[in-house]
Amino acid sequence: MKKQIVVAVIGVGLLLGGCASIVGDRTQLMPISSTPSDADIVIIDEKNSEIFRGKTPTNVTLQKSDGSYWGGKDYVVKISKDGYQEQEIPVKSSPNGWYIGGNIIFGGLIGWFIVDPLNGAMYTLSPEQVSATLGQDSAHNNKNTDGSISIVLLEDVPSSLRAQMKRIN
Repeated sequence: MKKQIVVAVIGVGLLLGGCASIVGDRTQLMPISSTPSDADIVIIDEKNSEIFRGKTPTNVTLQKSDGSYWGGKDYVVKISKDGYQEQEIPVKSSPNGWYIGGNIIFGGLIGWFIVDPLNGAMYTLSPEQVSATLGQDSAHNNKNTDGSISIVLLEDVPSSLRAQMKRIN
């Protein structure tokens, strides 16, 4: 009786195909936010194609596979706003737990090497959400308004302010 149950479970797993394909999706919803908000977003894929342009905050549905065999997709999310430093956040695809563990138990070689690598459900995009804090785009780091002295590198002083500098030694 126990042998029949084991054979039945293995047979069902082989008929169903890959576990990631059964449980997972081919796309992933990616929440994108920034501080400050209303920043520009551009998403570029691994082929250097622009696939999205918008403003924060938003949610973008990204493909996890390019449709080829073992074709996980990777992206770069560029977030920018006037007066702030641009940030580039890489988003990478990697095999998920259902692909790795599920195929050991149920899917076997068919799921591992045929079904899951072809449809993209085997991947998870990481990070699962993008949240950027944009730094002020300033040419210097002197924020003092009380007349005190700040020490900065000469290269960090804008050329327009260098004429106002006073030698102190």
